[in-house]
Amino acid sequence: MSKPNFLRRSVLRLSFTGRQLLMAGTFGIGALATASSLAPSDTRAAATKSGQEGQPVGVETVRKGDMPYVLSELGTVVPIATVTVQSRVDGYLTQILFTEGQEVNEGDLLAVIDPRPYEAQLKQYEGQLAADIAQLEEAKIDDARYQKLLKHDSVDAQTALDQHYKVQQLTGTVKYDQGLVDTYKLDIEYCHIKAPVSGRIGIRAVDKGNYFVAGQTDGLATLTQMKPISVIFTVPQDKLGLIWKRLRQVKELPVEAWDSADSTKLTTGKVGSLDSEIDTSTGTVRLRALFENSDEDLFPNQFVNAHLMIDTEQGVLLAPTSALQTGPNGTFVYVVQSNNTVSAKTVKTGISQGSTVVITSGVNDGDRVVTSGVDRLHDGAKVTVPDSTSTGNTDKAAK
Repeated sequence: MSKPNFLRRSVLRLSFTGRQLLMAGTFGIGALATASSLAPSDTRAAATKSGQEGQPVGVETVRKGDMPYVLSELGTVVPIATVTVQSRVDGYLTQILFTEGQEVNEGDLLAVIDPRPYEAQLKQYEGQLAADIAQLEEAKIDDARYQKLLKHDSVDAQTALDQHYKVQQLTGTVKYDQGLVDTYKLDIEYCHIKAPVSGRIGIRAVDKGNYFVAGQTDGLATLTQMKPISVIFTVPQDKLGLIWKRLRQVKELPVEAWDSADSTKLTTGKVGSLDSEIDTSTGTVRLRALFENSDEDLFPNQFVNAHLMIDTEQGVLLAPTSALQTGPNGTFVYVVQSNNTVSAKTVKTGISQGSTVVITSGVNDGDRVVTSGVDRLHDGAKVTVPDSTSTGNTDKAAK
């Protein structure tokens, strides 16, 4: 009986030695040492030790603070005034007094149309006016004389009445002549094209020497007001009630303009008005934000991101959004207890901004919530908290 047992033990020993040699030949001597170290008993011991030490997790502390409620929407820079500089009279363009892209002030002389034809016609109508005024004065004298003679019955009544009507007729003629004189004086003034608003003038559409027609499609050039300037953006209709309520309370809401990539702040302005109706096709309402634009960081038709500051909630509990988990009972967080175990707490959340969310119930100020390493956690699980992560706090995240 002892001999078969001896043979059986020899075969098992050779079989184990063969597997070791195979591993050594395939993976090298290091693999043989690793295989020897991973004996079933050692693996179970390592797992038991890991379970006793706890699952490593990252945590942050729930803090009280202020949470700004900022609404970010895409907007377009729209000038408050954009004017196509037109002529009100026809004529040859004799002078161009601006440079393309120049900043001009309201009332600056931009161009001159040859005024001589209008000056000549003005003289003609001034002469006609003077003649008609002389006739009117003569008719008034005759009318006064006929009225005196009529009292003494020394003139026919019809003759006196005709003279009175002649005075009225000449009075109308004089007014007509005066209107023509005023019209040509105005035309001469219109020959001098002036800037209707202050702003930057664009590329001219008509060169000196060309015949410029009143109401020409492209006009002389386009003049755009740059300071101040506005940004028009839309907000969803479900946000309208809150925005309109705040506008009635504070009259103006601060807004920041960021570039199209939403990475660089351009300037700060304010919102004081919104549109009179909701766009039914999009379910949005338009708002206009005004910016001083002293450095001209905003350019007409530029796409920007408008960050509208609606309100600031003060003294609320702030937690990182990465701590929020979803379960059968809704949203919950893992709170680290004093004995280094976690407890699942159902929470209610408020507004969120970036990586920070407002917690309205479920946790307390100073609670430590798990932000990473939650895959294997469950209620009551043991955890370890490295020092580098335990120092993090929600206040930094809010900033």
